[in-house]
Amino acid sequence: MNPITLIIIYFTIFMGPVITMASSNLLLMWVGLELSLLAIIPLLINKKYPRSTEAATKYFVTQATASMIILLAVALNYKQLGMWTFQQQTNNMIINLMLISLSMKLGLAPFHYWLPEVTQGIPIHIGLILLTWQKIAPLSILFQMYHLLNPIITTILAISSVLIGAWGGLNQTQTRKIMAYSSIAHMGWMMAILPYNPNLTFLNLIIYIILTIPMFIALMINSATTINSISLLWNKTPMILAMTSLILLSLGGLPPLTGFLPKWAVISELLKNNAPILATLMAMMALLNLFFYTRLIYSTSLTMFPTNNNSKMMYHHPNMKNNFILPTLTTISTLTLPLSPQLLP
Repeated sequence: MNPITLIIIYFTIFMGPVITMASSNLLLMWVGLELSLLAIIPLLINKKYPRSTEAATKYFVTQATASMIILLAVALNYKQLGMWTFQQQTNNMIINLMLISLSMKLGLAPFHYWLPEVTQGIPIHIGLILLTWQKIAPLSILFQMYHLLNPIITTILAISSVLIGAWGGLNQTQTRKIMAYSSIAHMGWMMAILPYNPNLTFLNLIIYIILTIPMFIALMINSATTINSISLLWNKTPMILAMTSLILLSLGGLPPLTGFLPKWAVISELLKNNAPILATLMAMMALLNLFFYTRLIYSTSLTMFPTNNNSKMMYHHPNMKNNFILPTLTTISTLTLPLSPQLLP
């Protein structure tokens, strides 16, 4: 693809969520969502493969449907109140329409079916954009209207997302699908705490992005698309294998690591708001997540798969030269738990 075209596309992808976050006008928020949607489509179909075309079609159809529902909710709200913002007087049906459409954009269960398939059919670096940057705009809209959301519907979305994200990742061998189901589960944790404390949703999102970026970088460096390809890292780049194992444990929320911080904060906040049953269910389902992360670590680190690669310990991996991002983000994603008194409100 032409470099100038790529620059324009990436700039548009960057500006879409920025416009959505910076505006209080619902129509401008919708414009920001559409910018990021239309700009990422050329990247999805950049490789002329049937799988990438299928993924781009699924993504476009789902996101366009959600955008139409958002536009309908915005128009109904303007007809009712004559304003381009949601107010306390806004009809509950309009708020629920907005919540459902944003859930479709985020890939929350039960609207999650498109996310693993799309992530599997696109390149790894585009999957990183899809699972991190593209989540910011819908979450920022939910962040602005959290006080109007129906807590029952929000709780149902949260529980089903954590359950589907954990259960769906158990039988996967493709790393991109595993990361997609991990994203669904993490979005469930963010939705669970949104009606009670939106600042914790923001903290959860930041930590999720910090954990996901180094994981995808490790997969990109080694072109690791399956568990079997990761299992060959022991005689190629053992340092990356150790980093990957730490990041996976942090994603699962193991206590000494950074990933434990958002789960601890969410559970304690739910208990403060008299929701012990929800907190218990979330904690139990988090164990399923930790199980498939641990299974991935076991198959990659503690077993030795047959390999035709006779070169041992490629410490000077060509893609690792001058790559300071991966060690830095790995350190942040594993060692920032002592900062929790400063991070938690």
